[in-house]
Amino acid sequence: MTMYDIISMVLSALLLIMAFLAVSSKHTMKSVVFLSVLSMLSVVSFVLLQAPDVAITEAVVGSGLVTALFIFSLLSMKKKGETK
Repeated sequence: MTMYDIISMVLSALLLIMAFLAVSSKHTMKSVVFLSVLSMLSVVSFVLLQAPDVAITEAVVGSGLVTALFIFSLLSMKKKGETK
């Protein structure tokens, strides 16, 4: 077993754990954070697969823009019972 195989297995396990946590989290902000970590781990896996163009696109769109969009939309929503 090479070092590449070990890193790939650990990364795959972390991807599965983060995906499960993102889906099963009760708190929405935690779910967004788990989704962002999942996206960054997928960037690492794309780099290991020698696909730097896909990794850069995932880093910009998946980690950056989507996470920012989710956070801004969560912060702009009114909480239950809150009045302006």
